[in-house]
Amino acid sequence: GAVCLAARACARSGAGLVTAAVPWGLHPVMEIKLTEIMTMPLPENVDGFLSEQALEVIGGLLEKMDVLAIGPGLGTHQETVKLVGEILKIVKVPCVIDADGINAVAQSGFSLQEMLVGTVITPHPGEMARLMGCSVAEVQADRLGIARRAAGESGAVVVLKGAGTIVALPDGKTYINNTGNPGMASGGAGDVLTGIIAGLLAQGLSAENAAVAGVYLHGLAGDRAAGEKGRAGILAGDITEVLPSCIKDAKGEPT
Repeated sequence: GAVCLAARACARSGAGLVTAAVPWGLHPVMEIKLTEIMTMPLPENVDGFLSEQALEVIGGLLEKMDVLAIGPGLGTHQETVKLVGEILKIVKVPCVIDADGINAVAQSGFSLQEMLVGTVITPHPGEMARLMGCSVAEVQADRLGIARRAAGESGAVVVLKGAGTIVALPDGKTYINNTGNPGMASGGAGDVLTGIIAGLLAQGLSAENAAVAGVYLHGLAGDRAAGEKGRAGILAGDITEVLPSCIKDAKGEPT
């Protein structure tokens, strides 16, 4: 489900062509679930997770792509964790790292400073704690300071999710978002944010601008969904569905 949510949000944010690359065993399901999204089967291990053999296929795929989003629904199998590190060493297009992609970076010891391209990471407090080697309580007690330190140490644009999502840049510049509501604290909302930021990167925005605009639009869409349906029971898909109208309004496009 996570990769479907991210892929749909990427398409809804304006990316013209999106490909969801998944293990072979999941590919038939993705073919049914995703109508407007291209799909790509990748080599998997005996446990059904991506294997290291997927690196060559992914490398070839990335030569045709404008952006990479990695992490949603990925899992933390040891072989997959190693694969993530190898992918991040070779990727030459802007990259969004989320969820188990962040966990893989934390486990593998791969340094984001080695990235060759602009990178955005989108951790929730638990993922940030694992990445920084501290507790969730410590993250929540100093969200701004932790986000700034993570950005400075990694060289990536850091999006620390939560109430008042923080976007921190490596140079110390920070933004605090004022859109969004508690109804968005539902499964999959973070995957939608990953897709939005990836879609904006694909259209040529810088890592900073894609992160800031993506966080704002994500919250704006959540507010619109809440206005239409009420906060209780907002689903991640509801956020995605109203996203195009939010982008239209943010741009000031005529009705």
